[in-house]
Amino acid sequence: MGRAFEFRKARKMKRWSAMSKAFTRIGKDIVMAVKEGGPDPTSNSRLRAVIQNAKAVNMPKDNVERAIKKASEKGQGDYKEVIFEGYAPHGIAVLVETATDNNTRTVANVRSYFNKCDGSLGTSGSVVFMFDHTCNFRITAEGLDPEEIELEFIDFGAEEVFADDDGILIYAPFESFGAIQAELEKREIEILSSGFERIPQVTKPLNTEQITDVEKLLEKLEEDDDVQNVYHTMQE
Repeated sequence: MGRAFEFRKARKMKRWSAMSKAFTRIGKDIVMAVKEGGPDPTSNSRLRAVIQNAKAVNMPKDNVERAIKKASEKGQGDYKEVIFEGYAPHGIAVLVETATDNNTRTVANVRSYFNKCDGSLGTSGSVVFMFDHTCNFRITAEGLDPEEIELEFIDFGAEEVFADDDGILIYAPFESFGAIQAELEKREIEILSSGFERIPQVTKPLNTEQITDVEKLLEKLEEDDDVQNVYHTMQE
């Protein structure tokens, strides 16, 4: 198994842990997808992917439909995707993905979290190079063999394929998302969920006390409504 497998294993119990937070994140994803490509999922591949993710976290269909309708209204504001980079205590690099309708508020909040937890907010490009930007798809395992899927999707950018209790996972570079999504749909392979992640190229081990210091910052960031994802180089 490769880095993607270990990364997914470590994060499995942490990501989308709070249902209300998951719904908030997906609601923002719906707004951004509709603003970008319109409210019809048949012609908007990004919206199709978000709807799949909504199903994966058991978001009610009515909630999804209301979010799409609201996003289509002229008065609905848009969210801007902004990345923050910095360091937690003990030299741990932290990358924060946000979706915000008020950048001034988000910048102030993120900076305060770093300052209060003895970290430092960096400039653009200061840590992003330490992470590989990847895309991933979870597909149904029924009637499919992970090794065959890996061989068949190498030409579309797949780098790592493995199975877990919930299906088959395909990992590829960020740029391969569209090609893999299109091929899965062409073959009528059910996509359970999809998304993007940033996998640290190198991780740093810490002792128990140091881990607690870093987790104070990570928890504050993850609790913020503007924050979509938090990635770090601490070994888990």
